[in-house]
Amino acid sequence: MNFTKSIAAIALAGFLFVSCKKNTEEATKTTIASTEATVPKVKKEIAAANLQTASFKVDGMTCAIGCAKTIESELSDLDGVQKATVDFDKKLATVTFDKTVQNPQSLTKVVQATGDGKTYKVSDMKS
Repeated sequence: MNFTKSIAAIALAGFLFVSCKKNTEEATKTTIASTEATVPKVKKEIAAANLQTASFKVDGMTCAIGCAKTIESELSDLDGVQKATVDFDKKLATVTFDKTVQNPQSLTKVVQATGDGKTYKVSDMKS
């Protein structure tokens, strides 16, 4: 009986040791991933002479939080984009960008590719 208890105690201790190690590794990976995600991307300064602003209509948006914010985020993350705003109510996007890095056509392609390629349509491009 004593031998059985000893074997059970050793098995339980071994199980706890292995499972705690796994949880620690997963927690470390999660911490590293969340730390990397919270580091903001540093944007390069854009010379005033190279700044250009484009405004265009975005059709196909169905909500402010999902559609408009997703498009705004995609545009803001592009190299050479200083600021991007998307107004869901007016269905209007305004992007300030470096004309040596981006152009209105590339912004159009990014917006249209954000959905399934058919959801969002850009029109009335003014720069």
